[in-house]
Amino acid sequence: MASVYLPPGFNFSNEIRNNFIGDKGLHLPKATSTGTTIVGCLFKDGIVLGADTRATEGPIVADKNCEKIHYITENIRCCGAGTAADTEFTTALISSNMELHALSTGRKPRVVTAMTMLKQMLFRYQGHVGAALVLGGVDATGPHLFTIHPHGSTDKLPYVTMGSGSLAAMAVFESGWRANMERDDALSLVKAAISAGIFNDLGSGSNVDACIITADHTEMLRNVEMPNVRVQKERTYTFRRGTTAWTKESIRNLIVSEEVTPVGASDAMDTTIDETHEGITAKKKPLMSLTQHDFNCEQTRLRIPSILNIGIPVLKPPYVRPYFHLPSSAHTDLVGT
Repeated sequence: MASVYLPPGFNFSNEIRNNFIGDKGLHLPKATSTGTTIVGCLFKDGIVLGADTRATEGPIVADKNCEKIHYITENIRCCGAGTAADTEFTTALISSNMELHALSTGRKPRVVTAMTMLKQMLFRYQGHVGAALVLGGVDATGPHLFTIHPHGSTDKLPYVTMGSGSLAAMAVFESGWRANMERDDALSLVKAAISAGIFNDLGSGSNVDACIITADHTEMLRNVEMPNVRVQKERTYTFRRGTTAWTKESIRNLIVSEEVTPVGASDAMDTTIDETHEGITAKKKPLMSLTQHDFNCEQTRLRIPSILNIGIPVLKPPYVRPYFHLPSSAHTDLVGT
């Protein structure tokens, strides 16, 4: 009897299976490369975050000026790289939870709380939520800067980079960052790091966004640098009408005309009553305006509401001959005199 356990050593059964499936035309899925450059660094009074503004769909630039620095709380921001929808909705969900947490505790939320919420959510989905985040903020314990990977792992460092342009940006930080930097120096370093990602990574491009967070103020700098503004062309290219020849011309009218023909106009219901029966007199007036005083007889009085939206009342003989039929929900009020 063959053993149910695998023999010791390497096992290539999965490779054989994958090659067999590939020969049948079903190839293994490939990892999607998402492009972005997001960075963050500490300075003397707080945090500076930065991001580029290019959104891609494979080899296509989908948006030249998207916003990658997301709001978490008044003193916390989060830069997102990866799948655009995942970063957008993940940060929006945590922002909502942070607001509820602040209302529940009555305290200003801390950066480590947002980091814990984000890492627990991403770990729960085992990396299938493609959000690589740079979280920064200032709370009662000081400035904090974290990176959160799609599988839920985190790092806390004085300067961080994420995205496809992170290597170029990290080279700038490694050579230029120092402790206790001034605000303007830190902002210039972040702009240089994002610019390195823009010009050295095809997945990053367009403009530079930055956000400066201190203990008492948060400043969002949208398009703080625009190194890729389209310049005006040296020449204008206009061609006179008729430059390109054509063989024939066909013009179709796409407007559809419709004619409405009324149906059953000759079979309209008569809405007036001018009948006199034994013991009952009905005045001639539109049926829908009959009131409770329009029907009288010696033994029975038929009361009809002023607004007849329930149908047409019917009395069986010997009171009146019915001409119309009511729906089953109609109500008739007979009151004896």
